[in-house]
Amino acid sequence: MRKTYQIIAQVIAGLVVLQAALMVWAIAGLFSWIDEGNSIDKSVVEGWADEPPTFDGAIGHFIHAFISGTILIPLLGLILLIVSFFAKVPRGVALAAAVVVSIVVQYLAGTLAEPDMPYLGLIHGLNAFILFGLALAAGKAAKDAAATPAEPAPAV
Repeated sequence: MRKTYQIIAQVIAGLVVLQAALMVWAIAGLFSWIDEGNSIDKSVVEGWADEPPTFDGAIGHFIHAFISGTILIPLLGLILLIVSFFAKVPRGVALAAAVVVSIVVQYLAGTLAEPDMPYLGLIHGLNAFILFGLALAAGKAAKDAAATPAEPAPAV
């Protein structure tokens, strides 16, 4: 179970890195699209789901927002928390719970930042580093626990 805990934590950390890369790809593609004479306005944003833009990197936004950020990372966070109860990793439950809380903050900041509170994007960006660090710490705790020899059973 420790190895499972370790792998899930490391995958979450890797997905956070992928999330950042996907957004940079999407934003760079958007700027290139604008440089080619296109413009983005409210109608483009509102019709984004029905008629997605065709610029290079546009898919990065969808993967970031819907697949990885809304489904995959939250699901893995919950699995990590469940596994933490069985993995016997020192501080494992606390680290997994902190990962889940950070995922909730990340989801809420990303979702609520879009319409009326763009300043929450700052929290979304900064919390990504927190989530990354927590996931790495959880993975390291599991790795260290696996490397520590088990205590022998007391003699009767």
